[in-house]
Amino acid sequence: MRTDELITLLASAATPVRPNGARRRFQTALLLGGAAALFLMQVGYGVRNDLAQALAVPMFWLKFAFPLGILIPALVLTFRVAHPGARLGRAWMLLPLPWLVVATIAVLVMANHPQAVWLPLVLGRTWVSCVFNIALIAAPVLAAVLCAVKGLAPTQPVLAGACAGLASGAAGALVYALHCTEMQAPFLAIWYLLGMLMPAGVGALLGQKLLRW
Repeated sequence: MRTDELITLLASAATPVRPNGARRRFQTALLLGGAAALFLMQVGYGVRNDLAQALAVPMFWLKFAFPLGILIPALVLTFRVAHPGARLGRAWMLLPLPWLVVATIAVLVMANHPQAVWLPLVLGRTWVSCVFNIALIAAPVLAAVLCAVKGLAPTQPVLAGACAGLASGAAGALVYALHCTEMQAPFLAIWYLLGMLMPAGVGALLGQKLLRW
């Protein structure tokens, strides 16, 4: 078979591509993964009892803004790296900014408290379980996002998996915040960050195996 005949054969089997198909694929993955994460949080942990009172506390909103500020650029990076040959752009520069804000507040909080209470400020009451709870709630989001990424044939599977994991970890932290009663910046700066980084590591490992083509 000659080259022109092969091209004609392949072209005859081509089907139209839906407009914004990749974007819709990601939106569907986030919707399904997010719904599953919310269900998992509600069934496994439950929404905090004092949620109505917590809404009036500024630190409660900072606890939401922290993972949300990581989630948005992480999703942008995931979407870009999922496309073969796509450039990351400057979205990665936004990733550390939310943590730097929380870490700065954490330093100021500790500077205004005696050293005797530094450890309780950092550990809170749930430091042992916080990281794993966030990672667990992020699991369905990670599974859904990896499926969306795999369908777009990324050429950097490890990076794509890591970005998908970080986005999923941030989504997990966002959902977990509805249950978590910890409100101190030193706690958030360490344990919420680790909770978001754990799915990023898992995503990198899974991406190496699942996203190759």
